[in-house]
Amino acid sequence: MPLFPLRLFRTLLAAALLWAGVAIASVPSTDVPPLDPVSSPAWIEDMARFAAEDAARPPPQRPVVFTGSSSVRMWPDLERAFGDLPVLNRGFGGSQFRDAVHYADEIAIRYRPGRVLIYSGDNDLMSGRSPAQVAADARRFAERVHRELPGTPVAFIAIKPSPLNAHLIDDQREANALIADWARRQPDIDYIDVFTPMLDDAGQPRGELFLDDGLHLNARGYALWREVIGAYLGR
Repeated sequence: MPLFPLRLFRTLLAAALLWAGVAIASVPSTDVPPLDPVSSPAWIEDMARFAAEDAARPPPQRPVVFTGSSSVRMWPDLERAFGDLPVLNRGFGGSQFRDAVHYADEIAIRYRPGRVLIYSGDNDLMSGRSPAQVAADARRFAERVHRELPGTPVAFIAIKPSPLNAHLIDDQREANALIADWARRQPDIDYIDVFTPMLDDAGQPRGELFLDDGLHLNARGYALWREVIGAYLGR
């Protein structure tokens, strides 16, 4: 066979194999929805802030890391809320589960935590993500932590019902149920139900637990969280 046709044949064969591999890889899993791109630059300043805080005051050894969105970031006395338990607040407001996956090293893994608690989901659902997507992103976060730190307990704080997002309460229930069901079947994964005690007798969000914005917790809301999460932490 002449040299040129042989080279052409090999090139075409390699291209065909590459196309087949890309086509197979692009088929989405039927179990976990695909992960959408993350607008990660939005949180660069938060990550720099965490690094600066670590440099100014070294974090405790084997801390209990709390991370996630603004309900964690705005917890005023979180690092003292559970007695002598070494707690580290690494919440970054406005974030979604996808952002926690992207920045898992900066917000959790590098601290070699004793356990990780994450609160997210509000912003995810508000942005239009489905309960299945939220649950899949939560799963990815736990898997990301366990890939680097096998056996480290990861707990998901339930998506809270709030007056502002009362129209999303069915989606919140579904996302929470998906996360809780998956957590029950996994080692070193837990689900902390703050959702149920935050409902009134009519099954609606308890307004007295929130600031005027109807989304963020007030002192009474954080007191409730301290009680429920404290029971999980043995405090």
